[in-house]
Amino acid sequence: MSLLRKLLPWLLLALWGMPVLAKAPRDLCTYNVLSTLAAKATIPHDARPTEGWVPVQLPDFWNQRWPEHTGTVWYRIDWERQCPSDSDAAQEPVGIGFPRIFMAGEFHLNDNLLWRDASLTDPITHGWNTPHWWAVPASALKPGINTVWVRVVGLAELTPGLDVMQLGAVEAMRRQYDELDWRRGTAFLMSNALSAALGCIFLVIWLMRRGEHIYGWFALMSFAWSFYLSTVLASAPWPIWPILVHGTETFESSIRMARLNLVAVLLYIVLFNIFSFRFTGQRLPRVERLLWCMSALSALVIVLVPRAYWDATSKLFAMTCALIFFGTCLQIQWHAWRSRQTKNILTALYWAIYLIVGIHDSRYAFQIEAEQEAWVPFTIFLTTALIALMLGGRLAASMRKVEQFNAELEQRVDDARNELAHALEREHSQKLERTRLQERVQLAHDLHDSLGGSLVRSIAVVERAQRSQQPLAHERMLSLLKMLRDDLRQMIDYGSSVGATVPETPELWMAPLRYRFTRILDELTIAWEWHSDPVWHSTEIRPSALQCLGLSRILEEALTNAIKHSRASTIRVWCHQTGPHLMVLQIEDDGAGFDVSAAQDSSGLGVGMRSMAERARRIGGSLSIESSPGHGTVVRVDLPLQCQNAMFTNPVNKEDRTS
Repeated sequence: MSLLRKLLPWLLLALWGMPVLAKAPRDLCTYNVLSTLAAKATIPHDARPTEGWVPVQLPDFWNQRWPEHTGTVWYRIDWERQCPSDSDAAQEPVGIGFPRIFMAGEFHLNDNLLWRDASLTDPITHGWNTPHWWAVPASALKPGINTVWVRVVGLAELTPGLDVMQLGAVEAMRRQYDELDWRRGTAFLMSNALSAALGCIFLVIWLMRRGEHIYGWFALMSFAWSFYLSTVLASAPWPIWPILVHGTETFESSIRMARLNLVAVLLYIVLFNIFSFRFTGQRLPRVERLLWCMSALSALVIVLVPRAYWDATSKLFAMTCALIFFGTCLQIQWHAWRSRQTKNILTALYWAIYLIVGIHDSRYAFQIEAEQEAWVPFTIFLTTALIALMLGGRLAASMRKVEQFNAELEQRVDDARNELAHALEREHSQKLERTRLQERVQLAHDLHDSLGGSLVRSIAVVERAQRSQQPLAHERMLSLLKMLRDDLRQMIDYGSSVGATVPETPELWMAPLRYRFTRILDELTIAWEWHSDPVWHSTEIRPSALQCLGLSRILEEALTNAIKHSRASTIRVWCHQTGPHLMVLQIEDDGAGFDVSAAQDSSGLGVGMRSMAERARRIGGSLSIESSPGHGTVVRVDLPLQCQNAMFTNPVNKEDRTS
């Protein structure tokens, strides 16, 4: 078993490498390029020139030969295939390929069209990053010399030209160009998607943790890189609005696209530098401000520079960006060596990869080695993943701190909760004691308002009988005692709001009190008047059960005081809804009256007045008493009403309160 475990990785590696090690059938034919000529196109541009042909060597960039030529150049490539006469190799198809074309074009074999880009006029197709190859059957070839005609459309400012032509067996060409297509297309697309995805992920992390600015800078850097790759992968110029004075020149849309591409590079370099400084713990505000100012000025120059100076300007800024990039990578190495921190050392290793890749790809970008392929699409996966892991580690460390803080906070919360529980227990005990006191006060008020009032009324009846020297009949004494019993039962039954209901009409609410008091008033020869609404104004806007009970207590106390103290000849009770949200209860007598301020300080009337005022306050109303010696007394209660249906509850209008 141990031997199998050791051999299994080697077996898997061998199986994985078999397709790579397998060789295609050997091509028995040889291919010779006899001549390569180029000529500027004449009008019409799709016609092959008849003169002006000059010999060239592929790869060819015609701006070195014709610096100011923008438009079409034709290439003529003569070649032949030689195969052994004793084999059938001459009947096999031939693979013809061009790794690059700058910018767009069409290909002909002899007089047969092989390929034409989608657009050869402004805006032209950007096919410089797309390899082209074809499997040409033997029937399409001439005996001996064959000619490949290539029409190339390009701009003098954007290095126009044609890459080397490759000939060979179809299977070999297929593998080679599939690899090229993956390196220049699929790899760039995957890199672009990965950068955009990481940008979105770290942008969300930064939005959730605003204090961690490094995540925001990494997101911006990823978006800038994705933006640059999008300009590289664009197969045609984007519809950018003209912003230049000379915006109607030939192929102006491609120039605008080149400007946008250079601005994207500039933006990425600035964000890369700021992210590098912040990630390694360096605070360089002056350097960052300088970078932003330089980038803003450079972007303005890139956008506005005349087209005649574009070639030199673009090379200058591209070289400057490369130097700044290399300088930042080297500065990170120096900072890591000086700080000796593990995180900075790892960062320096990753930035060393960037440095190597940047130097390699710069050799291709500046045409030092034209046959090289870019490494960026491959290293971006490793470097982006490593940076993401490092930032993820930083996030994990921050989360561990947060968890530790949460644990400490939870412990403190538990301690505070225990302290609060003890405090609440003490407060609960105090509240119970206050509740007992309030219940005693409430009981005293109820005894005073109900049973006390009944006793006062009974005493008044007995005293009147004594003054008239007419003994009370036994039935009358029994009636007075039953009334006292009923008042005691009512006080016990209505001491709580449980089971209390609202009378259907104001008259039904006043009926029990009216029945009890009118008998006493008649016996005392006191005239009375009772006025009330026959029905509530609305079934929804009316007093609640507790408010009706409170008004009954206030009415009892007011009538008892009038009977006991006023020596009135007439008592009027008036209860009406004066507005949609206001109910008024008024008790008026024509008795002796009293000094209200002096009575509030006395132990007699003062207790009853305070009791009525407190009851009015508890049911949400207000009590007012108007009286003076010799002018009677008016007791008034203003009670705001609210909708008894919770779905239609409205605040009480100020006008109703004061009407």
